[in-house]
Amino acid sequence: MRSNRATVRAGVSMAATLPMIAGALALGIPAAHAADSPARDVLKGSKPLWATAKADKGATSDSAQVKARVYLAGKDAAGLAAYARAVSDPSSPLYGKYLSAKKAQTRFGATKEQVTAVKSWLKSAGLTITAVTPHYVAVSGDVAAAEKAFGTQLHNFAKGSKTYRAPAQTASVPAGLKGAVLTVTGLDSAPHKSNHDDQLPPPDAVFKNAGPFSSYYGSNVATTLPDAYGSKVPYAVRGYTGKQLRAAYGAGAYTGKKVRIAITDAYASPTIAFDAASYAKKNGDASWKTGQLHQVLPKNYTKTEECGAAGWYGEETLDVEAVHAVAPAADVTYVGAASCYDDDLLDSLGKIVDNHLADIVSNSWGDIEANQTPDLAAAYDQVFQLGAVQGIGFYFSSGDDGDQAAASGVKQVDTPANSAWVTAVGGTSLAVGKGDTYQWETGWGTEKATLSADGKSWEGFPGAFTSGAGGGTSKTVPQPYYQRNVVPKALATANNAAGNRVVPDIAAIADPNTGFLVGQTQTFPDGSERYSEYRIGGTSLAAPVIAAVQALAQEAQGGKALGFANPAIYAKYGKKGVFHDVTDNPTGSGLAVARVDFANGLNAKDGLLYSVRSLGKDSSLSAVKGYDDVTGVGSPANGYVRSYARKH
Repeated sequence: MRSNRATVRAGVSMAATLPMIAGALALGIPAAHAADSPARDVLKGSKPLWATAKADKGATSDSAQVKARVYLAGKDAAGLAAYARAVSDPSSPLYGKYLSAKKAQTRFGATKEQVTAVKSWLKSAGLTITAVTPHYVAVSGDVAAAEKAFGTQLHNFAKGSKTYRAPAQTASVPAGLKGAVLTVTGLDSAPHKSNHDDQLPPPDAVFKNAGPFSSYYGSNVATTLPDAYGSKVPYAVRGYTGKQLRAAYGAGAYTGKKVRIAITDAYASPTIAFDAASYAKKNGDASWKTGQLHQVLPKNYTKTEECGAAGWYGEETLDVEAVHAVAPAADVTYVGAASCYDDDLLDSLGKIVDNHLADIVSNSWGDIEANQTPDLAAAYDQVFQLGAVQGIGFYFSSGDDGDQAAASGVKQVDTPANSAWVTAVGGTSLAVGKGDTYQWETGWGTEKATLSADGKSWEGFPGAFTSGAGGGTSKTVPQPYYQRNVVPKALATANNAAGNRVVPDIAAIADPNTGFLVGQTQTFPDGSERYSEYRIGGTSLAAPVIAAVQALAQEAQGGKALGFANPAIYAKYGKKGVFHDVTDNPTGSGLAVARVDFANGLNAKDGLLYSVRSLGKDSSLSAVKGYDDVTGVGSPANGYVRSYARKH
């Protein structure tokens, strides 16, 4: 299940183009500035594309209030990007030569003089400083003061059916601050939030799966239901557990010992410690050790209703339990954001980087690329680069709506998974057979047909697309160097002849019909709150599974941090036994499972719903031989974790 960042929880599944900052992502330079006059330095990307003359509804009232963040570029933005690349590239002499958090801040962070100058400028315009962090200076004030500070007029613009405030011209800063300011966010008032990448049932109300189930793929065939693709199909699994996933992805004897993983989501489940401990005990995972699970939480939460705070509890629960199931000895830190908005999610990522809370960061949330503005992209990439120089890698779920055409009306990828500085995790349907043996995977994409009234056929088989792994070609991010010679040219050049970033990079189990069993305290109809288990999926599952596999790989590497993993992942592409090359049709015939659901989500009182779910049908995206835009280079095979073991 993934979340959207406004942010939506990434997608646990039950079931406008932006001109990105000056070609810089290919090289990694965060934001580009260009002087439009001797007195001002332009902040490119600070005027959103939807703020057009046609949509202009006139000036915003001078007395209206603005809350903004001025992100600091630091003393050497180009040097930060260059060093982040060098320490992440296995072919570089600087590979793995990471800096401490303190040294990274000293070398690349803003100087005291820069911070003082930025604060002085903002105050002189009439704005009030509300916070100062290593990353930004936050301000509040009226529109008149903001216009004075940023050299632009703020107008109201139509965006869809709503009206939002935005700069009428690109914002700028005094020329004396050239190089000190990365970007400014908050001048436009459109929501910048994420969703979780899972389609969870409301976690505050109980949800249960109906049987029959398979205990492993194919163990229980639906002999009384109609055929699909010329034969009887198995019932969906009850939900895979850690033992099955560890076997499928080549964990071997590795457990993630002495490796630190962080998980970011919004809000925090009040029952996470109890739920995680109960789940491990009931499903054969190693018990949590005292002090193995930590939480870093904000003082206050905001926008709880708008963001559906309770819905994020299930996301956190899935992420924590999936990580522990695959890497049972890893240390886990949950970092909760105050809301699902980008500013708060960025704060959570910043805490991890500033305090080096972990080497591996799992993030099961995102939004569509069209909703990301270049100013926010620059702020995110700066955090990812600061993480890279310290040996911290970020893993983002790729989304649960396939090519997004059905959900958003436009084929597009998700963000921040589109960043050239993160590992985008796609999704598969996974078949683990008897004895925990890996059978096959397809690209995750589901078509659903329901049982006819007479029970003799599947209506409209194979049915409509319901969900699938996110992927495709970015419209805004240039092709990163590590994708060259691996990603097919037709994919890379789909939106730009020069080549753009293609998502995802790697993949793991995501299909909720071959999903993971999760345990969570939920509210029952009688008002009682009790622990309960259900099957779940989405790229919200794939991201923590890959993060956990990376913890195993880090242990295999002798504990040395993997850092930003993409250059190493792509360097291993094509090597024997490292990746499962996932395709949509691994058995040569159509694949499907039968699924039975309670009509009311709890019990059979209101009847049962029968459906057949076809596998490997991801919107317009296809998992094919070699790299593809559903599964990237594939999923980890038996040789993946071992490939990191130090040679003696």
